[in-house]
Amino acid sequence: MTKGIDLAVGSEKLPPLVPRTMNRLTAPKSGPPAMLRFHRWIYIRSDGRVGPGMLGAWTLILHTVGRKTGQPRQTALVFARDGERIILAASNDGKDNAPAWFLNLCARPVVEVQVGRSRFSGIATLINSTDAEYPRLWELMNGTNNGRYASYQSKTSRPIPLVAIVRNAEAPVA
Repeated sequence: MTKGIDLAVGSEKLPPLVPRTMNRLTAPKSGPPAMLRFHRWIYIRSDGRVGPGMLGAWTLILHTVGRKTGQPRQTALVFARDGERIILAASNDGKDNAPAWFLNLCARPVVEVQVGRSRFSGIATLINSTDAEYPRLWELMNGTNNGRYASYQSKTSRPIPLVAIVRNAEAPVA
């Protein structure tokens, strides 16, 4: 189901105070894996009613198609807005390999994005560290998640790529 973009989620409006404070206090560490799995589960099961600001930073559900299996995949990710674009960081917590969701969207850049209760089809574009807009968008993403991305970058030699997703009303849903 395609709905309009929920402009409150991920905008100038901040996530709830308690999760935002916890996010700030635990930075630059990532959340415990069990908490992150629960977050994704509740976000999906509640159809976005619960989850967008639960971790103290705005999150979305990225729907991709597995490049090897062809099966649908859902990943909860922190995001930032840059005008009409949604920006993501393919950090994988600073591991040397890129996250599976990133490899999936490189293979098939047509994705579905759920921001809160709103869903839309989009086209993903890679933003490399050599691109002119990368430094500005990197700072935007890093600030959105309380410096975690800089910490993740310090753990790996691979430049962490960014992804921009733009709405595409004519694209088939992933």
